[in-house]
Amino acid sequence: MKLATLKNDTRDGQLVVVSKDLTRYCAADNIAPTMQAALDDWNNIAPRLEALYRDVEHQAVPCERFHERLAHSPLPRAYQWADGSAYINHVELVRKARGAEVPESFYSDPLMYQGGSDAFLGPRDDIPLGDPKWGCDMEGEIAVITDDVAMGVSAENAADHIKLIMLCNDVSLRGLIPGELAKGFGFFQSKPPSAFSPVCVTADELGDAWKDNVVHLPLQVDYNREPFGRANAGVDATFSLAQLVAHAARTRPLCAGTIIGSGTVSNQGPDGDPGKPVSEGGLGYSCIAEIRMIETINDGAPKTPFMSAGDTVKIQMLDADGHSIFGAIRQDIVAV
Repeated sequence: MKLATLKNDTRDGQLVVVSKDLTRYCAADNIAPTMQAALDDWNNIAPRLEALYRDVEHQAVPCERFHERLAHSPLPRAYQWADGSAYINHVELVRKARGAEVPESFYSDPLMYQGGSDAFLGPRDDIPLGDPKWGCDMEGEIAVITDDVAMGVSAENAADHIKLIMLCNDVSLRGLIPGELAKGFGFFQSKPPSAFSPVCVTADELGDAWKDNVVHLPLQVDYNREPFGRANAGVDATFSLAQLVAHAARTRPLCAGTIIGSGTVSNQGPDGDPGKPVSEGGLGYSCIAEIRMIETINDGAPKTPFMSAGDTVKIQMLDADGHSIFGAIRQDIVAV
């Protein structure tokens, strides 16, 4: 099924069930008022939502037109948002630009940071930027939402706790990252609010594209209305999303409504090289930092600037028939 949260006059919005083609919705507040409320009692609530989804598909209930611009992030705020590093190619590229080696442990023990989860941006909300020197960058990712997860869960059992899947723009301020990491305490100011896709879906909506707890489809990232990234999320994934959930739960339980991100989707080139931009026939990149690294290696310095006021980014994923699965994250950068 497909679920969304519509903006209203409350912080947490209104839970709705959305048709498979993303054209219609039916309010679900008689079942659960919010997405978080549904997740808190998922085993009892999910079957009722699925029944409503079937009714929406069969046009057996009154529906209204679904407009992605009216959607909030599926969870406008969450108890926890932790972002991992499923795609080590991204880590290798970014660290190489800093002249840093990737420790061997990164290939068996995922990186993960805990981001701010109290105020996500909606999928069509502007990205506010205080200073262009902060180096604003997009990061196209896959994210999952869990129910309650016990501490110490295995990766195999963690898969059963993945209830919903969505896309993410994990906004990063690259110019602030080195200074924060040098303090030895991790990200904070360099990770402003993230945005998620208008719609989240259950795994069965992905069909054969959901395999081994990884989404096997290209993630489309457009920058200033031009193709920028077409990396396949099912390729070069060192860790599955279930492994990332298990990693997050190693020393603590996870509350229902926890969001776990895949990290930037990133593919190697056909020969194990960093790959080429889409404009040169490659799969491109899901963030600007990667192409800047390649420019640094090839030319001694980056030439692609980070985002500034007036720039736009769009992130979406299409199924095998070319239909949007999650709707699109489409954001403008604005000066504040």
